[in-house]
Amino acid sequence: MTDVVLNRGSLRAAAFPAYPGIALADVRLLDCEAACSEAGEELLASDAIGFDSESKPTFHKGEASTGPHLVQLATDTRVYLFPISRSHGNDALRAVLESSRVLKVGFGLGNDRRALQSKLRIETRNVVDLGEVLRGPGHRGTVGAKVAVAHFFAQTLQKSKKIGTSNWATARLSERQKLYAADDAQVALRIYRAWLQNGRAVAPMIDVADDRDDRRRVPPQAPDSA
Repeated sequence: MTDVVLNRGSLRAAAFPAYPGIALADVRLLDCEAACSEAGEELLASDAIGFDSESKPTFHKGEASTGPHLVQLATDTRVYLFPISRSHGNDALRAVLESSRVLKVGFGLGNDRRALQSKLRIETRNVVDLGEVLRGPGHRGTVGAKVAVAHFFAQTLQKSKKIGTSNWATARLSERQKLYAADDAQVALRIYRAWLQNGRAVAPMIDVADDRDDRRRVPPQAPDSA
């Protein structure tokens, strides 16, 4: 696969259409134990799911995070949002994340896993961090979801910094928060499926000679199997 080097500015300026994301109707904010149990059953029946979490940001030096406050788990057709600051859903969430049979895929999952272990004593098992495996051998840094979407789908994943740093501990998530969180989880699963379809063979997407340079590699055209 032929590849070209893009820096962050070039990637933002690339004339890719927007990644469409998931429909709000396919996002479930779990508000009771019964809904969590039902979601857990569907997730446990999947071979692989997308995984991410969100935390209320900290604003003061030395302030410790109390997150994660939301965990997102995605199937191919639906995303379930577990608000873990509430009293319900922890058993279903634990069963899924600790399952050795269901593969969990996502980007930059190190902090997510540590926070879940610290807050809920959940030991997440059978995990693939796409940020690590997609960068290719011998390359420093990690691949982010935006670069992976450009690489596999020739689309632009639009992420709002305002929404990303919003209050994820609130009892009432906005529609924009729900969609942001849902896309974070499901885009990882979709990229994983595309990676498998391409035989797990991809051109290196990141080639960082200096970590501050943050040069990105993406192909000029996405595979037909997007």
